[in-house]
Amino acid sequence: MKIALIGATGNVGTRLISELRRRGHQVTAIARHPETLGRQDGVNPVAGDVQNENALAAVLAGHDAAIHSVKFLSTDPAKVITATKEARVPRLLVVGGAGSLEVAPGLTLVNSPDFPTEYKPETLAGVKFLDVLREEKELDWTFLSPCLFFVPGERTGKFRLGKDQLLVGADGQSRISMEDFAIALVDELEQPKHPRDRFTVGY
Repeated sequence: MKIALIGATGNVGTRLISELRRRGHQVTAIARHPETLGRQDGVNPVAGDVQNENALAAVLAGHDAAIHSVKFLSTDPAKVITATKEARVPRLLVVGGAGSLEVAPGLTLVNSPDFPTEYKPETLAGVKFLDVLREEKELDWTFLSPCLFFVPGERTGKFRLGKDQLLVGADGQSRISMEDFAIALVDELEQPKHPRDRFTVGY
């Protein structure tokens, strides 16, 4: 497939490029500074501004799907959705956050008493992004939430999928590597199982 990756130079974006290339997809790597990506087979670096919906739509046109991997405080869900629809791209997959996942019935992670204050602005922006997607009636979207600890690590291919509850492993830790997250997202890209829905991945 031809995939437009918005936010291609970030920690998750670079791992998504690796996973997409591994599976033979063509990637348009959209970033403010695409020159930092270097030359890679199957990757076309393109400058793009996620806040300029007309320019973004022009870059997205002609792709089978778009992946959004941008910090939520740096983006506007309405603009991203509008650009994707204007470009006639049928699917939007979003690298989500963990804050909107439930840690107890009716209690989300971001609203739990010990959630770090410094992470709240970005986390709440991610919650808003998901809320906006849930009101979207036309575009086929999917929002994949990682675990609480979401860091670079190993590509194991061994993980669990969940729905709206924070996944916690047998060791009491809630974690997923960016490499394994990329596998789960590209799996969903290739074999959609969560249309207009959110799901999560963890060990």
